[in-house]
Amino acid sequence: MEFGWEIVLGTFVGFCGAAFGSVGGVGGGGIFVPMLSLIIGFDPKSSTAISKCMIMGAAVSTVYYNLKLRHPTLNMPIIDYDLALLIQPMLMLGISIGVVFNVVFPDWIVTILLIVLFLGTSTKAFFKGVETWKKETIMKKEAAKRQESNGSGAVVEYKPLPSGPEKDTKEQEMSIIENVYWKEFGLLVFVWVSFLALQIAKENYTTTCSTLYWVLNLLQVPVSVGVTAYEAAALFSGRRVIASTGEQGKDFTVLQLMIYCVFGVLAGVVGGMLGLGGGFVMGPLFLELGVPPQVSSATATFAMTFSSSMSVIEYYLLKRFPVPYALYFILVATIAAFVGQHIVRKLIILFGRASLIIFILASTIFVSAVSLGGVGIVNMVHKIQNHEYMGFEDLCKYGS
Repeated sequence: MEFGWEIVLGTFVGFCGAAFGSVGGVGGGGIFVPMLSLIIGFDPKSSTAISKCMIMGAAVSTVYYNLKLRHPTLNMPIIDYDLALLIQPMLMLGISIGVVFNVVFPDWIVTILLIVLFLGTSTKAFFKGVETWKKETIMKKEAAKRQESNGSGAVVEYKPLPSGPEKDTKEQEMSIIENVYWKEFGLLVFVWVSFLALQIAKENYTTTCSTLYWVLNLLQVPVSVGVTAYEAAALFSGRRVIASTGEQGKDFTVLQLMIYCVFGVLAGVVGGMLGLGGGFVMGPLFLELGVPPQVSSATATFAMTFSSSMSVIEYYLLKRFPVPYALYFILVATIAAFVGQHIVRKLIILFGRASLIIFILASTIFVSAVSLGGVGIVNMVHKIQNHEYMGFEDLCKYGS
């Protein structure tokens, strides 16, 4: 590994990508992959693998930062463990499906899907940000009026919106031991270990498309569906609630729960297919469910930590990336994520606007659509000019 202008520029772009990506809860893979291929000069597969390493570094740093924090308006952790337990097993299953699609689908379909999806989700997130900004403005005006009418100049307590500013930051932190819901955390680790064991067995002890290969693939379904069904049944019966969504998180229909699970799988499929974290889908989805921006970002990143770390271990076993580069960029992403979280949290407290997180989310997704879409289009044009094959691939042939 030699330091040159490529590494310096790549470090700067990677730092910005990790800082913004971790704050928005999207990981930053949409910025890492083009940076690694266009600036540093890695081939697409190595770029994807090192990108996953960077996403993992940023996610672990962000989760460690968030483990001590409390919800901005409710007496619970900032990470919604029930929401994570409902979505994360489906996300892991979706990633396994997405990896297969990545092999089978031609690049031009992946590129078109990426551009359409990212432009759609970034636009949706932007409008959600504008809506939240307006609510915060109304809330601030009401607070100012109450303060004036009080006459004494003392701040009058008022109930903030779920997406409003954090109240007393000194009360917003607890020790990790007290703040983590260990039962839910344990179940998420069980899903992670099970998937990792199945993936390692599949990579090392089977040939692609053999009977054992498909058996190990299908074993992922009962693991993920079982844990999600356990959480969904508890939510449906009212034994558990997704408290961070307010009143609407207390009564669920079967259809609602199924839709959330389908979106979890879709987020994973997109992540596995495009080599990204599922946060690009989960972030906007959580906001639509009524989850406050800080909680949406923290929970999406928490779920992504499991999926990205599993991918990194798989890529390491397959020797897909040069370790010195990977370690360096993991360090860059880890520091950037911590700095990004710290600065944005201070800004939210200063301005009283959690909508900043939503605008960062929207802009990160949009930049990713432009950068990844641009790279994809250039590759498509190159293949057309060289008359290369642009159809569907045979999974069994690819793996042999």
